Amino acid sequence: MDMSDITRMYDFTGHIVLITGGAGILGGEMACALASLGANVVILDRDPALADRLMERLNLCSGRALVVYGNVLQRDTLVKADEVIRAEFGDSPDMLINAAGGNNPRATTGPDKRFFDIGVDDLRSVFDLNAIGTIVTCQVFGRRMAEKGYGVILNVSSMNAFRPLTRVVAYSAAKAAVTNFTQWLAVHMAKEYSPNIRVNAIAPGFMLTEQNRYLLIDQETGELTARGRAIIEHTPQGRFGTPEDLLGTVLWLLSPASAHVTGVVVPVDGGFSAFSGV
Repeated sequence: MDMSDITRMYDFTGHIVLITGGAGILGGEMACALASLGANVVILDRDPALADRLMERLNLCSGRALVVYGNVLQRDTLVKADEVIRAEFGDSPDMLINAAGGNNPRATTGPDKRFFDIGVDDLRSVFDLNAIGTIVTCQVFGRRMAEKGYGVILNVSSMNAFRPLTRVVAYSAAKAAVTNFTQWLAVHMAKEYSPNIRVNAIAPGFMLTEQNRYLLIDQETGELTARGRAIIEHTPQGRFGTPEDLLGTVLWLLSPASAHVTGVVVPVDGGFSAFSGV
């Protein structure tokens, strides 16, 4: 293999990459990275207007970008989104990133909420968004990959799936389900349809974003909270991650450079999952 072959591995020209939750913090960075490498990127979100903040960057990329409405818990919206994608790009996505997900504070224990008092609807809202949403999206867009005999699916699990965090009951369980499903689907697609369909996942560690900033940093003092200190103390690299830290692993798992990799969940966590504290 010469250097030109290696360079081409990360040329995504001609590929159609669908990113659920693509208007979010993590999905947005993935979208911009892939579009800069030539991919036709589809940002699917239940609030498409959130993608407006990305358009200036995306318009400078060599790949094209399309923003479509879709709710990962409503199959008909995903089918409709696929119709829009095919009308725009002439085909269905051959790469899928399931970045839609999130937690619900009402499904988390705390001083004012015991585990025994968390409501079923609150538990279900978190589990459905993260686990069922991933499965349903794989059904809709994975079907197209099965018909063509090739494709790549990349799920987004979490460090919570490796080591469930105190208080975060529903999210930890849901992401553990995503990890298990990733392994199951990798085998199913390869054995039942084509070994050229690969399914993997990333497990991000702890990232400082606007959504969790004041769980990790005290709003008044700017110092780490008790939880923030505990995370840093158990992270060998001694820092929180950034969305950009995910990109190398994402691009590798989507590219031909990982052609013999399927059914794995790769931590991107600064060493958190490897640290025993001893």
